[in-house]
Amino acid sequence: MKVIEVKNLVKEFNGRKVLDGISFEVEEGEVFGYLGPNGAGKTTTLRIILGLLNPTSGKAIVMGKNLAEDDEARKKVGVVLENDGLYEDLSAFDNLEYYAQLYDVSNRKEKIEDLLRFVGLYERRREKVGVFSKGMRRKLAIARAIIHDPEILFLDEPSAGLDPEAQRMVRNLIVELSRKGRTIFLNSHDLDEVQRICDRIAILQRGRLMVCDAVENLRKKFSKPVTAISTTDEKSAKRALEILNSLGISDCNINGKIITFVFREDKQSHLLRILTESGIEIEEIRKVTKTLEDIYLEIIRRRK
Repeated sequence: MKVIEVKNLVKEFNGRKVLDGISFEVEEGEVFGYLGPNGAGKTTTLRIILGLLNPTSGKAIVMGKNLAEDDEARKKVGVVLENDGLYEDLSAFDNLEYYAQLYDVSNRKEKIEDLLRFVGLYERRREKVGVFSKGMRRKLAIARAIIHDPEILFLDEPSAGLDPEAQRMVRNLIVELSRKGRTIFLNSHDLDEVQRICDRIAILQRGRLMVCDAVENLRKKFSKPVTAISTTDEKSAKRALEILNSLGISDCNINGKIITFVFREDKQSHLLRILTESGIEIEEIRKVTKTLEDIYLEIIRRRK
């Protein structure tokens, strides 16, 4: 079932199009990654979906409702923005209690303690948030966002500014929330995070949607067979590059003594013979699989 529908979304600021006809859908229970460089329009899209900003044209529907017009629908949504908005002079427990009262959560004390255990902050529950690390604050913000059991969780750069250990903790929380059946819309620059936890991704560039598909499907679509050859030194690598270029082999790249290029596997032995007969000593030859980062950069560069 589709729980988020964005249709032909356009947003203009002072005559400049920030979003140019964006359309995509998010399925119930899906972890959906929304990617793009700074200024691509990710935050603008999120603000329109949440009903915080009106589109110039088009629409964004959540569970069949416009969140700007439906209070009951908004109660089914949880949000974690990059600016967490926590009350620093209150304890972790009191922060959650305040929001639990706003949402009229029943069994508040039990629910808050369960959530603090879930995010690993129970032992620090009586400490003021002002002394918390960024990672602890982000985990508390996630706890606050789900205190009313929302059906959809919107996360805006949840791992931004966190150290690797905190990033892993937040990522594990997202995975656990997904296992509990929540739909998660994730704005992120962290491609490793997205690659690990997202079912599908959309890539936005200069206000236009470039792709929207499963990560594995994108790998199949964009990944040509790439060969990497390791030579004995940089001089040999440069000479090998000249030979590859003379043979018309495409997409050659050199990094130190390693060359990567696109080449048919069934012609590999012929190529190796040419290189060795030219005096190039080869230490290693292997196949390279493109990462999500490689695919992302390839897509983004198409509109630069």
